[in-house]
Amino acid sequence: MATIKESAMAYEPPQTKNIAELEFVSVELDLVEEKHTNSKNEEFTVKVATIDEQKYRVPNSVLEGLKSLLKRFPDTTHFCVDKTGEGMSTKYQVLPHSGKPATK
Repeated sequence: MATIKESAMAYEPPQTKNIAELEFVSVELDLVEEKHTNSKNEEFTVKVATIDEQKYRVPNSVLEGLKSLLKRFPDTTHFCVDKTGEGMSTKYQVLPHSGKPATK
């Protein structure tokens, strides 16, 4: 059994990452909607995928980009996301991917 001090030192708050942090993603990845509350106590909804017990937020603009990609290339099985900018000026580009890890 751990002491409260040990537990406090080992504690890492839950954090949702961004889908752009992944090397590639399957188009078959399951999404769920989660409701959150911001600092102004306003509720908002985000789409989240869970991979290896880690949550990744999927912005709506990524879904929009993937929809365009799938219309043009319906046999796409994997994709990757390039992210530029920060905050409200963040932009995402969805690109096809082979589904195989990059080799160095």
